[in-house]
Amino acid sequence: MIRLSYAEALYDDKRVKGHRDSIEGKTLIGNFDEFVSDGAENRTYRPLWFRTYRYMLVEITTAQEPLVINSLHGMFTAYPFEMKASFASNDPSLKKIWDVGWWTARLCAGETYFDCPYYEQLQYEGDTRIQSLISLYVTGDDRLMRKAITDFYHSRVPEGLTQGRYPSNRLQVIPPFSLYWVSMLYDFWMHRPDEKFIKDKLMAARGVLNWYEERIDSSKNMLGPMKWWGFVDWNRKFENGVPDGATDGNSSVISLQYAYTLQQAALLFDHFQQKNEAQKYRALAQKLVAGVYKHCFDASRNAVANTPEKKSFSQHAGIMAILTGAIPQPALKKVMNTILYDTSLSQATFYYRFYLNRALKQAGMADMYYSQLQPWHDMIKIGLTTFAENPEPTRSDCHAWSSSPNYDFLATICGIMPDAPGFKKVLIKPALGELTEVNGRMPHPSGMIYVILKRKGTNGIEGTIDIPKSLTGRFVWNNKEIVLNGGTQQVKL
Repeated sequence: MIRLSYAEALYDDKRVKGHRDSIEGKTLIGNFDEFVSDGAENRTYRPLWFRTYRYMLVEITTAQEPLVINSLHGMFTAYPFEMKASFASNDPSLKKIWDVGWWTARLCAGETYFDCPYYEQLQYEGDTRIQSLISLYVTGDDRLMRKAITDFYHSRVPEGLTQGRYPSNRLQVIPPFSLYWVSMLYDFWMHRPDEKFIKDKLMAARGVLNWYEERIDSSKNMLGPMKWWGFVDWNRKFENGVPDGATDGNSSVISLQYAYTLQQAALLFDHFQQKNEAQKYRALAQKLVAGVYKHCFDASRNAVANTPEKKSFSQHAGIMAILTGAIPQPALKKVMNTILYDTSLSQATFYYRFYLNRALKQAGMADMYYSQLQPWHDMIKIGLTTFAENPEPTRSDCHAWSSSPNYDFLATICGIMPDAPGFKKVLIKPALGELTEVNGRMPHPSGMIYVILKRKGTNGIEGTIDIPKSLTGRFVWNNKEIVLNGGTQQVKL
C-alpha cells in the first residue's frame, strides 16, 4: 500500500501553520491517495485528478516482499497563460510580490478559473472578476474570461440570478456575486472591442438587476431582506461573511454594491441604445445612494454604518460609499482617511482590498496604494510562496483573489487604464506614492503599452510612453494633461 498525502502547509500540535518553511515538530494533514501494488515490476500509479501541494508525505506498507520505487515525480498543469507584462521599480521588494502574485494566479486557472487549487477548485464571480482583470493586464489573453462570463450566463436560476459558482454539481446562489457578474460585463466592454459578445448578455444582466429592484425597501430607499447567501467578505465581524442587514434588511454594503453595479449598467445600456433602462438604472442608483447616506452616514465618526441602527461600522460600507459617490466631495478624503486608519471599523481582507484600492483612486488618493501593500509583504515574511485566502489563520494558502497587485501595479502605480469602451483610448495616470522610478509593460488589443517614468524633484515627473500606433490617449499627472499619440513619446511635467 502506497499512501501519498498532500498539503499546502504543515501544522504544529495546536493545528497552527506558522512559518511555511518550518517543518520541525510539524505534521502533514491533508488530502491523500492510496495505491495498492500487485507486486509486479514497473507499474505506474497516478491520481485520477491533479493534486496541489507544497509538502508531500509518502507512506508505504509492505507485505511479504519489498517495494522498489523507481521514480516519484509531479507534472505541472494549468491554463496555458503566457506572461507578456512586466513591472519593475526602485523598490526591489515589489518584484517578489509580482512574482508570487502571478504564480498564485496561474495555479488558480485550468479549464476554468479556480478560487483555489487545493480546496474547491471552483469558479466564483467574486474571485473571477479580479482574476479576469489580472489575465487581461498580464497576458492579454481573454479566452478564460469569455468562458467565465458565458459559464455564469448559463448558470442562471429561474429568479434571474446567476449561481455564485459555476460549473458545480451543487446549487449555490450568492446574490452579491451576481452583481459582480454584471461588473464583469462592464469590465469586458471597457477592455475588449467585441460588443456583440456583451450585447448578447444584457438581457441576463437585466434579470439580475430586476431581482434586486424587487427587494428595495421604499421606506428607506435601501435593500430590504434578501434570501440566499449574502456573502461580502471573510471579515471576522461578518458572520459567515455576511454583513449586518443583508438577510433581515437594510444592509448599506449590499445596497451600495447594487448602486455601484447600476451605475456601471447604466453606461452599458446607454451605449447599446437601451436608453430607458439606462435612465432607470441611474435613477435607482441615485435613490439608493441618497438612502444609504441619509440613514447610515455618521458625521461624528466620518464613517458609514452597516445598517441604519448604526451599531456596527466597516471599511466595506465606506469603500462602497466612496465608489458610488455617496460621500459629498468636500468630505471625500476625510472619509477615506477614516476607512484607512480607524481600526474600530471591521477590516477588509485581502479580497476586498481590491475594492479599497478602487476607492482610493475614486477619492483622488491613488498615491496611497503603495503604502497599503504591507499585508502582501507580511505574507512573504511567513514563507508563503503563493498568496493566501485570508489573514492568518487562513484556510487556503493559494487564493487568486489575493493576487490583485498584479493588476494594480500596472493599473494604479503605472496608471494604465482604458479611457473609452473597447480600450480604444488609453488613460495613463500614474500613482507612484513613495516610489521614484517605475517601468511597466502590458498587452493591449492593438499591441504593447510601455511606461517608463522617473520622478523629478518634489512634484515633477518625466519619462517615455510607447503606445500602439492606432491608439490615442492622455497622460495625467498632478491635474496636468499631455495628449498621447500612437508610437513613442517623451513626457515631462
